[in-house]
Amino acid sequence: MKCNTNFLSLLTGLALLLSYDFAQAQNSIVDQIVKEGNDNSQLEKLAHELIDGIGPRLVGTPQMQKANDWAVAKYKSWGVAARNEKWGEWRGWERGVSHIDMVYPRVKSLEGTQLAWSPSMGTKTVTAELVIVPDLADSVAFKNWLPTVKGKFVMMSMPQPTGRPDYNWQEFATKESFDKMKAARTAQTEAWAKRIAKTGYTARTLPVALENAGAAGVITSNWSAGFGVDKIFSAYTKKVPTVDIALEDYGLLYRLTESGDKPRISMHTESKELGVVPTYNTIAEIKGSEKPNEYVMLSAHFDSWDGGTGATDNGTGTLTMMEAMRILKKVYPKPKRTILVGHWGSEEQGLNGSRAFVEDHPEIVKNLQALFNQDNGTGRVVNISGQGYAHAGESITRWLAAAPASIRDQVKTNFPGTPGGGGSDFASFVAMGAPGFSLSSLNWSYFNYTWHTNRDTYDKIIFDDVRSNAILTAILIYMASEDPQRTSTEKAVLGNNPRTGQPMQWPLPVKAIRRGGLDK
Repeated sequence: MKCNTNFLSLLTGLALLLSYDFAQAQNSIVDQIVKEGNDNSQLEKLAHELIDGIGPRLVGTPQMQKANDWAVAKYKSWGVAARNEKWGEWRGWERGVSHIDMVYPRVKSLEGTQLAWSPSMGTKTVTAELVIVPDLADSVAFKNWLPTVKGKFVMMSMPQPTGRPDYNWQEFATKESFDKMKAARTAQTEAWAKRIAKTGYTARTLPVALENAGAAGVITSNWSAGFGVDKIFSAYTKKVPTVDIALEDYGLLYRLTESGDKPRISMHTESKELGVVPTYNTIAEIKGSEKPNEYVMLSAHFDSWDGGTGATDNGTGTLTMMEAMRILKKVYPKPKRTILVGHWGSEEQGLNGSRAFVEDHPEIVKNLQALFNQDNGTGRVVNISGQGYAHAGESITRWLAAAPASIRDQVKTNFPGTPGGGGSDFASFVAMGAPGFSLSSLNWSYFNYTWHTNRDTYDKIIFDDVRSNAILTAILIYMASEDPQRTSTEKAVLGNNPRTGQPMQWPLPVKAIRRGGLDK
């Protein structure tokens, strides 16, 4: 009996020693991650090369291809295997110069941006009057009016009653004044929506009708409810330019036109049609040493709209994942599981790159331990949801506990949460029943000022927050790689949708658009 007791004591002691040694080794790697991320950060250099040097990364443009190639070269310089993986084809297009000026009743250079995929004017410069889409009785009256647009620039957006964002009114206006402005704006917005509806067209089809009627170009103003900021999306015209004019200049032109002053503008815009071009995801990999056929993934979309330079959507998510991968390669070069990073193409047109990846790589989806995606601006991560997985909290809480308190304590968790059906690339994996998670970050006025806007530029990056995110991501990936347990993908029982009262359903996979912007 005494012999057995001594033997059990010895086993217990060995187990405790091994546990202690594992914890010490774990702490050592985490400490090295934190030190490397803080003392040798490459974020500013990477940001300058990507955001300033390459610029916006609209799918199908040479800049997107240049970014793919740059990322592969950068990873290889760190000793990380990387490749560009083709998933589809897109309309090739490249932005050229734009010059837009008011030339009557006085001369003024206008702040404007041709929309993505706007057709080129070639060598022409067109000077013409402006007209406003009128408020007519019905679509018949509108069709009778249409021929009058020939040779003119047509304004089709509502003029904003104020260029001051609501928070500015709240700070300085009386309550009565603020309420009066909001009521007037609501009425004006509703009236404008009815005006467009009565044409018989939509915001998508009206520009085509105008160009077919001989308009010289289409003028829009898509204000983003902040000082000096507009959303810049895509043109629907195929023959004449579509240009977004900033609120201040658009309002000036609208008032002059409405009052009968007959303002004229001069416009010259260039772009290049490049035919059909291949589209890629950039994939980098550190092979697992013990479980190479199980995977942990870093994730961020690489493409952007091109009104700005795609700095916070999603340059900062891209930089977070690249820096985390660099750190992991340096301090954790032989991971237990294979570490992958996916830089996705054409997220902005419907998560196409990541949807193609999950279609093309069922072996990775099936054996995914965890994926962490970041895509809502430059702020530090403050929320992680379990995405509807019943036991996600057990794994994520365990992994998050390894992060320094200064980072960990800022993160709120929501378990089991509800599955994301869209929004960003983690949803492509969730729809397949794979454990994909979103690292949700502080707002930093993201939706008004940088999301899809002409102001999404390098100077909006908060590098301290991005540095924190890279460290956190590297720690989560390390912990998920080392975890002896496989992540459970058991789905929680979903409640009722609070808006409809109907039971919520797990999102279904959506097929990737493999051929985009091209006539079928």
